[in-house]
Amino acid sequence: MQTYISILRGINVGVQKRIKMEVLKDLYESLNFKFVRIYLQTGNIIFQTQDIPPSNLVNEIENKLKEALGFNVPVLIKTNPELQQIIEDNPFKEEPTTVYVTCLFIDTSSETIVNEINKVKAPTEQYYISKTEIYLYCPNGYGRTKLSNNFFEKKLKVYATTRNLNTLNKLLDISKEISNHKA
Repeated sequence: MQTYISILRGINVGVQKRIKMEVLKDLYESLNFKFVRIYLQTGNIIFQTQDIPPSNLVNEIENKLKEALGFNVPVLIKTNPELQQIIEDNPFKEEPTTVYVTCLFIDTSSETIVNEINKVKAPTEQYYISKTEIYLYCPNGYGRTKLSNNFFEKKLKVYATTRNLNTLNKLLDISKEISNHKA
């Protein structure tokens, strides 16, 4: 059995795409996933299943969500080692409470985004771009930055979802707990 972290894009933000967590848990369990745990209301689901390629899991989950809810919900899947690496790659270790990670749904190495970021970022903000993550140090808070999830989606023309570093650390902790279960 493999433990996966599923991060949904754009649910329970505002009034659209509202999903009750019990419904979400039931949907995941209906796919025969084990030890399903949800963290927060923003679409962070940790579960175990057979060792399946993440792209297959994405398709399976997205199709189930569309069928059950009537709207598309982009899904990002990470394994424990992948999430651990994202956390370890954080270049802003001194300020963990004001670090946000935007996960891109596909690899990108767009150099033009650097110019776009520099045009709008606040002087106190810092960033680091990897192939699939953008790390943001926002000392004034994520709510005040122009470097939002929507900004990156628009400029890079890809789906993205953003979580703060504390959330990613908690997801990793939960996934390690689940990994210790023997199914």
